[in-house]
Amino acid sequence: MALFAFEELTFRYPEAPRDALRDVSVAIEPGQFVLVCGQSGCGKTTLLRQFKSALAPHGHQSGQVLFDGVPLADVPEREQVARIGFVMQDPDAQIVTDKVWHELAFVLESLGCDERTMRLRVAEMASYFGIQHWFHKNVGELSGGQKQLLNLASVMAARPDVLVLDEPTSQLDPIAASDFLATGHRINRELGTTVVMSEHRLEEVYGLADRVVVLDGGEIRMDGAPEEVLVRADELRSLSLEVPFACRLSLELQAAGVPVSTCITDDTLKEELCALRSKM
Repeated sequence: MALFAFEELTFRYPEAPRDALRDVSVAIEPGQFVLVCGQSGCGKTTLLRQFKSALAPHGHQSGQVLFDGVPLADVPEREQVARIGFVMQDPDAQIVTDKVWHELAFVLESLGCDERTMRLRVAEMASYFGIQHWFHKNVGELSGGQKQLLNLASVMAARPDVLVLDEPTSQLDPIAASDFLATGHRINRELGTTVVMSEHRLEEVYGLADRVVVLDGGEIRMDGAPEEVLVRADELRSLSLEVPFACRLSLELQAAGVPVSTCITDDTLKEELCALRSKM
């Protein structure tokens, strides 16, 4: 059974001239790392906010959102908090306490965890995310990258089944963004947490995801493995979406494989690239 299933979901904001989402049907399987991408205004944030009732925007909606086979609206709020983690774009928008360790414990306190469990979970998350060195700092002293990592760690303290990341690196510098993306991938691979992420730094994320969903005008334009989507490079470029250089080059050379990042592993492509260099 799919962890999340969207069945012909259509959504329109009040007084909007057109639908923000139109007949979106997609199933998210447990353990997947799903990249959601598209031009600005294509409906990425609207779709991701449908993963959690408390964050779902106000408007006219038809179709269904199912979580573990149950309509999301029927899933108790406490269960949604515990099982569905969400990190927003703005690092400051999600922090609610004054100290790092307070922030790590906030979700657990909200869920009514006992003190022993909270202490263990907070210590685990501080160690896992490498934030034990600024454990007692005021959150106001942290950089943007540190704040976003803290947001991620505090959400993961509840050990959610699915982690939804809405352009989490949009306000981070390149180094902090790369570190954050690597951490998201690590969570998916090591903890088995399902990750659904919207992102503009596509070249870095293509190689991390095992599924790519491309939105265009509120509709799903493409849905498949990164290799299957990147083969349609011309369509991606028509949507102003980034296509990795290695992918573009392999398509020009008509190589057997399509690399999803600048890390080239296909032997045939390597040979053709070497031959190309020798002619230059």
